[in-house]
Amino acid sequence: MVNEQIRDKEVRVIDVDGSMLGIMSSKEAQKLANSKNLDLVKIAPQAVPPVCRIMDYGKYMFDLAKKEKEARKKQKVINIKEVRLSSSIEDHDFNFKVKNAVKFLKDGDKVKVSIKFRGREMNYTSLGQQILERFADAIDEFAVVERKPKLEGRNMFMILNPKQ
Repeated sequence: MVNEQIRDKEVRVIDVDGSMLGIMSSKEAQKLANSKNLDLVKIAPQAVPPVCRIMDYGKYMFDLAKKEKEARKKQKVINIKEVRLSSSIEDHDFNFKVKNAVKFLKDGDKVKVSIKFRGREMNYTSLGQQILERFADAIDEFAVVERKPKLEGRNMFMILNPKQ
């Protein structure tokens, strides 16, 4: 709450430099803030009496937005790229998928390697497990296995993290 939005009878007021001005009526505090060409901002509404501070509210909001923007700049967005295999994949196709996964890992993305079992392939999920383990071995120098091969419904997948 800022300026005229503060409707409490009495408030504890803190000055611009952080010194305590004491308890006074909200109208007096508002007049004091206006005389300094600043805003009266309620910073602790749950306290008894509520605590208000005299500050430049526009500058405060600007600094807050600036800090938020800096924090967003520094964080790294991690994408998950997916590589789909089949339980009856040939060597050339397998090597091509490995090459794509290496490219994704070099870009700093996680890679989800999945196999979808169709029809009777569900009886041979061990083949899919072997293919995923072979994939993990082939990509060993670029990635660390975050999640081991796991069967969920008709899909088996594992997740790879890039090595640091």
